[in-house]
Amino acid sequence: MKPLCLTLFLAATLGASAALIESPQKGGLQIKSLSSLSFGPEGLLLVAESASASIVAIQTGDVGPAQARLEKPVADIGAVIADGLGAKKEDITVLDLAVNPASGRIYLAVQRRPDNAALILTVDAAGKVAPLNLEPLSWARVTLPGGTESKVTKVTDVAFDKDRVFATGSCNEEFASRIFTIPVPIKHGTTASGFSAETYHVAHRKWETKAPIQSFVPYSSKEGTYVVGAFACTPVAKFKVDDLESGAQVKGVSMVELGSGNRPLDLFSYTDKSGKEWLVVHTQRFKQNLFGPSAMWGARISMDYLNAAETNENAARRNEKEAKGPDGIEVVDALFGAVQVDKLSNTEIVVLRDNAGTLSLEVAALP
Repeated sequence: MKPLCLTLFLAATLGASAALIESPQKGGLQIKSLSSLSFGPEGLLLVAESASASIVAIQTGDVGPAQARLEKPVADIGAVIADGLGAKKEDITVLDLAVNPASGRIYLAVQRRPDNAALILTVDAAGKVAPLNLEPLSWARVTLPGGTESKVTKVTDVAFDKDRVFATGSCNEEFASRIFTIPVPIKHGTTASGFSAETYHVAHRKWETKAPIQSFVPYSSKEGTYVVGAFACTPVAKFKVDDLESGAQVKGVSMVELGSGNRPLDLFSYTDKSGKEWLVVHTQRFKQNLFGPSAMWGARISMDYLNAAETNENAARRNEKEAKGPDGIEVVDALFGAVQVDKLSNTEIVVLRDNAGTLSLEVAALP
């Protein structure tokens, strides 16, 4: 017989997790593609699936305590994954990674060729890789809405925010860029709302409606709730999402420009040891003039810029010739070579790093 306190704790944990999904499905979950992974509370895994234009919420049961932090780097994670899946290393692509904040465990979104299988793998503290067994897990799938004569063609990112889930992507119409919201508890079916997003691209000097938000974070202030997203070439913009009707158009406000020739890969926010808040933008440089030793790089931006008076045409521009500048915008050295990244804590990140063609998985310090 379990001690009463442990029984009550487990009941409370399971109850809290169950409350995140209303009438969850049991077993039979199939994942066709993987665009992005992220976590909500209580081990709730969110999967962006472009193939079905949907968000899948999965109750992993991985609720901690937080003891699964990677103890040492995995020098050739591609080979480890390939060996476990009976594949060649060159047939494995890691599409995304996410850290479960409840446990510190790493989750990888992986594509295996030649069968193009979409797989979710876990990495424990010792670096052991294992497939996530979906069969016993509870889940819900929410289909994202297109327009009256359009459909969702891409889902780029997903994130949990208190009483709702946000997702971003694009449709095949003129106002293509989309922001989606799903109420929590998450209900299986067609419970999402969608909004068209228009953004001022500072480097292009024009308003654009087609480029999707590549990665984003939810952000709340006394003025309301926002989606803060980054786009190719690389404006960072905020979109107020309070009280919008489904199908509405929302105009973004660009606060920072990191320079043309970059493709955002990941965004996250953190608070440093002094209490200052930062937004980290992890990007891939696709122009030849690199900013450091790798095309993969990143910068941190003071969250003060999210409330800047100078926006759009007058948005702050990163000084591309210096590691810092203007004040509150700095290159993050730990992100050079990073293919994928996620926050582990306010002091550390998990990085999938390209070392001369070999991928390593490691924990790195935040500045």
